[in-house]
Amino acid sequence: MLSPLLFTLLTHDCAATHSSNHIIKFADDTTVVGLISGGNEAPYREEVAQLSNWCTDNNLSLNVDKTKELVIDFRRTLHKHNPLCINNLPVQIVQSTKFLGIHITDDLSWTLNTTHTTKKAQQRLYFLRRLRKANLPTSILTTFYRGMIESILSGAITAWFGNYTAADRKALQRIVRTAEKITGVSLPPPSDIYSSRCLRKARNIIRDTSHPSHGLFTLLPSGRRLRSITARTSRMGKSFFPQAVRLLNNL
Repeated sequence: MLSPLLFTLLTHDCAATHSSNHIIKFADDTTVVGLISGGNEAPYREEVAQLSNWCTDNNLSLNVDKTKELVIDFRRTLHKHNPLCINNLPVQIVQSTKFLGIHITDDLSWTLNTTHTTKKAQQRLYFLRRLRKANLPTSILTTFYRGMIESILSGAITAWFGNYTAADRKALQRIVRTAEKITGVSLPPPSDIYSSRCLRKARNIIRDTSHPSHGLFTLLPSGRRLRSITARTSRMGKSFFPQAVRLLNNL
């Protein structure tokens, strides 16, 4: 029970020094997220260098072979990005990475994540079929599905489902339909799970005035509807915050 508290105390001074950067700490997996504006990469590279120095000062060693860099750049003109160097060793630039179970690509498409998610869910369907052959009651089959299969299909669903393509959504829905045939009961589709999760998360942010995104949910002068979030691209318009505002306004 003391592990999270001790982890927080021991790493409290490992924080970003630039407002455009964020350091995400999760056990022994640390991620540096940097926003590069106007082609100025200095704050981002300085952040990585300071993190490397912090690890050295605290008797920690960064494994450069396991360190990867993902560059997301949607500018029309392609620019060459020089790789980072940690301890005089270059960091490999990759096209996709796995972060907390979610596969993220450099073009922010989610087909790769769909492929891995459906493959893992199909493997779990085998055990669901075995349970049905053992003549277990429907309640147990449904509980197994929610705990072992639906949890895979809905992991961090608020982050990626809004920008899923029609083909990706059909792939997830096929898993649900197969599970319905096995269990013999109606199961919630991924779209319904996405809507309910967005609403629940948005309400929690609205109630928490200390949340960094609390200011994105502001009421109009009428006091009945939330102010819509302006999005220049469809990718932004389908992301969590604009979608959450739409769902809340449609209630």
